Amino acid sequence: MGPMTEILILFYSRNGATAELARHAARGVEAVAGCSATLRTVPPVSAENERPVKALPDSGAPYATLDDLRRCDGLLLGSPTRFGNMAAPLKYFLDGTSSLWLDGSLAGKPAGAFSATQTMHGGQESTLLTMALPLLHHGMMFLGIPFTERGLNQTRTGGTPYGATHVAGTATQPAALSEDESTLARAQGKRIAEVAAALAAARSAGRKAT
Repeated sequence: MGPMTEILILFYSRNGATAELARHAARGVEAVAGCSATLRTVPPVSAENERPVKALPDSGAPYATLDDLRRCDGLLLGSPTRFGNMAAPLKYFLDGTSSLWLDGSLAGKPAGAFSATQTMHGGQESTLLTMALPLLHHGMMFLGIPFTERGLNQTRTGGTPYGATHVAGTATQPAALSEDESTLARAQGKRIAEVAAALAAARSAGRKAT
């Protein structure tokens, strides 16, 4: 049996909605034989504090490192929206990945994005597109969710062809993931894992052939 195909699910979540999407995506990843999901987050940032005070968060996923990105076979990137853009902590982390761009560590790996907003029209799709840009610069293969997934046609909450989303409501009135939102998040994780596993198998076959 060969090594596991690892999908890194890297996200920032302030009130838990994006983290919940990440957990459903992880279930989709791990539904694929030979694939494992690694959950990682990033520390909050502000004008007064650009560096994490603690080495580990108080709870939840550990903070991501560049080695996590270097090691993974595929990547799912998650963020709440901030005026139609990814949240500053995730952008700050990605801005520090120039060394991976220089050595091509992420080139050729499949990737996707997911997001959560308070409202139905809160900028989900534009947020996903902003998250795609650094991944494309890294040479990654950005994958969305195809309309063969029935949930895209029937959802009345979140879920887009650009990636899984969730209409989260406010911190005082949070909304649980709908059935379509959770199904689409799992489908996205499964799709990234399947493509990453196929690419890994092709590389292994190529090495054996030579």
